Amino acid sequence: MPNDAGETGPAASRRPAALADRVSREAHGAILVVPLGSTEQHGPHLPLDTDTVIATAVAERLVERFRASGDDAVLAPAIAFAASGEHAAFAGTVSIGAEALAVVLIELARSASAWAGRIIIVNAHGGNVPTLRRIMPTLEDESRRVTWVACEPPPASAPAVVGERAGRVASDLHAGRTETSLMLHLAPARVRLDAAEAGVTAPLGELLPAMLRGGVAMVSPNGVIGDPRGASADEGRMLFEAMVDEVHERARADIPVATELPA
Repeated sequence: MPNDAGETGPAASRRPAALADRVSREAHGAILVVPLGSTEQHGPHLPLDTDTVIATAVAERLVERFRASGDDAVLAPAIAFAASGEHAAFAGTVSIGAEALAVVLIELARSASAWAGRIIIVNAHGGNVPTLRRIMPTLEDESRRVTWVACEPPPASAPAVVGERAGRVASDLHAGRTETSLMLHLAPARVRLDAAEAGVTAPLGELLPAMLRGGVAMVSPNGVIGDPRGASADEGRMLFEAMVDEVHERARADIPVATELPA
């Protein structure tokens, strides 16, 4: 994709990878990759910005993939406040709600469309999905080149763990083994394994009615939906690499998500 000077390939890849590090003329025509996370409880052992850490790490790698193939891509600052109302009963959660998030994302897309060749939102919080799905028809009607992808690896993407994951993925929705493993890979010093404990492990279908009435606290007093026991940095690395591969393929094909995200 050419920039304002008509450059592609190696010339474009020399530009800074972060939007904040560029000057104005260097931004024109770039693919803008926007990490979308949350600030919400993740049990007694994971930091409040877990979703944002994951979204940012995946988005960084997506930018690298595009730049390596000769396309100019740039990483936007992460959006860390989103729709997290289901976690409102837990201290530290900051939710701006679905309506405010919709306005933020629509106006971001409208503004960046004036100069970006394309906009890709990389989402790592399941609570944002209904809003993302709802705003896309509006942006499509306005002919905005915007898509979103979810930070979710395909079920068969990590051979060493998929057999075990297949049996527990339905009850590993929030601060369980998957997110704990990812954080042990991405930010190990910030994981408090000594405080990790299992939460509710029932299938989502059984939990959903109560969650819709009273949020996560209604079904899980410690905020965990799943069991972090057995999490490891090695498993997190395999899951992360599979996630990056899946996100890259879906971003290239404008396909948002294969399955539902964790909460």
